[in-house]
Amino acid sequence: MLRTHTCGELREEHIGQQVTLTGWVQKIRDKGGMIWIDVRDRYGVTQLIFEEGKTSKEAIELARHAGREFVISATGEVVKRLAVNDKIPTGQIEVKVAEFKYLNKAKVPPFMIEDETDGGEDLRMKYRYLDLRRGIVRKNLEIRHEMLQKTRSYLSNQKFMEVETPVLIKSTPEGARDFVVPSRMNPGQFYALPQSPQTFKQLLMVSGFDRYFQIVKCFRDEDLRADRQPEFTQIDCEMSFVTREDILETFEGLIRYLYKEIKNVDLGELPHMPYSEAMSKYGSDKPDTRFGMEFVELNELTQNNGFVVFDSAELVLGINAEGCAEYTRKQIDELTDFVKRPQIGAKGLVYLKCNADGTFKSSVDKFFSEEDLKKWAEKCNAKPGDLILILAGDADATRKQMCELRLEMGSRLGLRDKNKVSALWVVDFPLLEWDEETKRYHAMHHPFTSPNPEDMEKLNSDPGNVRANAYDMVINGVEVGGGSIRIYDRDVQARMFEVLGFTKEEAQAQFGFLMSAFEYGAPPHGGIAFGFDRLCALFGGQDSIRDFIAFPKNTSGRDIMIDSPSALDQAQLEELSIGVAVKETND
Repeated sequence: MLRTHTCGELREEHIGQQVTLTGWVQKIRDKGGMIWIDVRDRYGVTQLIFEEGKTSKEAIELARHAGREFVISATGEVVKRLAVNDKIPTGQIEVKVAEFKYLNKAKVPPFMIEDETDGGEDLRMKYRYLDLRRGIVRKNLEIRHEMLQKTRSYLSNQKFMEVETPVLIKSTPEGARDFVVPSRMNPGQFYALPQSPQTFKQLLMVSGFDRYFQIVKCFRDEDLRADRQPEFTQIDCEMSFVTREDILETFEGLIRYLYKEIKNVDLGELPHMPYSEAMSKYGSDKPDTRFGMEFVELNELTQNNGFVVFDSAELVLGINAEGCAEYTRKQIDELTDFVKRPQIGAKGLVYLKCNADGTFKSSVDKFFSEEDLKKWAEKCNAKPGDLILILAGDADATRKQMCELRLEMGSRLGLRDKNKVSALWVVDFPLLEWDEETKRYHAMHHPFTSPNPEDMEKLNSDPGNVRANAYDMVINGVEVGGGSIRIYDRDVQARMFEVLGFTKEEAQAQFGFLMSAFEYGAPPHGGIAFGFDRLCALFGGQDSIRDFIAFPKNTSGRDIMIDSPSALDQAQLEELSIGVAVKETND
């Protein structure tokens, strides 16, 4: 090895030892007779000291002309540091340099390699290999590494077997758009990159591998946000001969284990919340339960009083913002502007202040008496000093709008504390959702999800009201994992395809291999997949998953470091039998 120790390793017990350190120059301070260099590697930072008259002239000269991010080697004695730096683990010592050399010179980097950098996101993504040198980014990837190891340890101890499934598979029409790959050896035909290993893990259950897992790359060609990437990682799992409760217990155990091992947090038992309750109380199937502010339906108390906004509304909803009665008109106008933003779409906001003296002040006073307003407050469990915020309109839209307003108020009031963890299971989702545009049902999860056993008969008579035997894990308002008990009976699966609008020929062409497998003794089975990148961001206390991925894409799906995606030359296109089509399109 070119080094005896790392730059984060040396402590007071090493004083007097001769050591050799290697790394990158973080900072140089030249005071004439004394030069200090901070040298950095993946493990930390150590201060080097050069002193004229005691350090060789050659070493002094090299130190004086070193630049930021030069790769260097320094040999010397570990000594007690006079000015202790309590902010770093090596702050009690420094290395008095005897020998010093460059291992490689470096250009001046385009941004500061510091936790508080001066580089914007696009610049840092272009030079991601430099951004990865920053301690804050490195720590994110260390969290990811630890979570990978702990996940494998837990699942292996639970007798799960890690099995790799294919990356080049068949495109299917359900779900998000596929990324497709042309086949040179099969002209005009394409592979798809997997959105998940769903059918393969079900086939593994048919094969008798009763506990499977894989930490797997998946791909979806969809619009991107802070918590989405075109390629992402899942903890993908499947089990045979289990009920829903068996799966929830097993994977609740995984999440509890990760929180205890990595964050030293005891999660306790996770509550189960039906989908209908989540939508009614929070307007979301991934409710943030770190705080209350649950929805209160006010139709009975607000309608038929001459206020047309309420009278014409399908739903009138209120939330109680505790302690906010002192909000100024400017603050309330800000909230009104917030809900009227195009992406939220409310037409306005009604408020009721519960004053400290027991009186009430509303934005619709002329339509409602003091007694009316008092009843609103009582229904919302409001006390003097609270502020009730009210939206009205179509039921589904109003719930979505109120969900956004509730989250905004939670953020403004500091109730969405990243250091607090609130986790739950959301269960009993609708199996199907109706699409007005295509005039047919779509699977809310995927077409292999089993109906709730109690609703099995409704699949023929009333498919729109069938509940799925499905479940999502939600942590702090983020869906981190979801799964279901699967259909394992060929006839039930055929009926599901029929309800989803597949002809028998289409079902056979797309999923004939799975239907055939079910005829050879498929066991009852179910599974779950966790969004591993999202879990890492949650554990790191951040909203964006990008800094927990070594080489992420930007919000346009581009890797601006390697300039990808990029065009292929005509010869490559023709070899893939798509050159002619591209040429004609260009013409």
